[in-house]
Amino acid sequence: MLTSRVARPRRYLVCEPRYFAVHYAINPWMDKDAPVDTARAAQQWQTLIRTYLDHGHQVVSVPPVPGLPDMVFAANSALTLAGRPRKAFGSLFHAAQRRPEAGEYATWFKAAGYDVYQPESVCEGEGDLVPAGRYLLAGTGFRTTREAHAEVQEFFGVPTIGLRLVDPYFYHLDTALFVVDDAPGDGIGGSWGDGTGNRTGEATIAYYPEAFSSGSREVLRQLFPDALLATRDDALAFGLNSVSDGRHVFISPTATGLIAQLTDRGYLPVPVDLSEFHKAGGGIKCCTQEIR
Repeated sequence: MLTSRVARPRRYLVCEPRYFAVHYAINPWMDKDAPVDTARAAQQWQTLIRTYLDHGHQVVSVPPVPGLPDMVFAANSALTLAGRPRKAFGSLFHAAQRRPEAGEYATWFKAAGYDVYQPESVCEGEGDLVPAGRYLLAGTGFRTTREAHAEVQEFFGVPTIGLRLVDPYFYHLDTALFVVDDAPGDGIGGSWGDGTGNRTGEATIAYYPEAFSSGSREVLRQLFPDALLATRDDALAFGLNSVSDGRHVFISPTATGLIAQLTDRGYLPVPVDLSEFHKAGGGIKCCTQEIR
């Protein structure tokens, strides 16, 4: 019998793709000679926002800024954690073209009353920092540095697990892994307990094993033995750049194998097409910063 899945309301920070385009190439997905259909991108993004609202989630926005075409990828801007109120770990982008985004998002968080930490080392927010139950999973290899992992651990005081990415098509952790369900215990990702203060389980994740080094694959295998394992086809379809509320999984419609796995586990996949954003190496999660 399938476990009954429970959706929890989330609060998402987004940025309208008013200036979205591919003007430079900083990952293998980006091709300046492959134009973006900006009208279609805007329509796809609006569909994502409506879908979040239709499923009971709150959406707040940062104003877009001319000359910052990747500002739509709000996930890269920061990290907030449950149980650490009004604390935000900011970003320091690897690419010079994106560095001004950090200040725009920091301004928003400060205006919202957050204590914003500006990292000294390259760190790209939820792109490489993924809360998973009691742990913070932290990607490195292409963007965020191991030094930033140490900074975030000191700032939040949570166990931070470094994972090395080895395939340039999966240059951020959130392109290779996502949390399907928060741990139903006292985890940092916004999970809950059983009313007694005891942990009642562990997070459920999905990931593409070959995106990681052999040692990192073994770490994931030991920490998350019941994880969903994605194929390369589903990973390249941005199936792992998904957002879950614990029941509904907002996912690329072309990640059919992963959609089938999620359905078998009792989750409700909600396909949302963000294919225009794939041209810049982003998808659903890249466009979505969760405010915990």
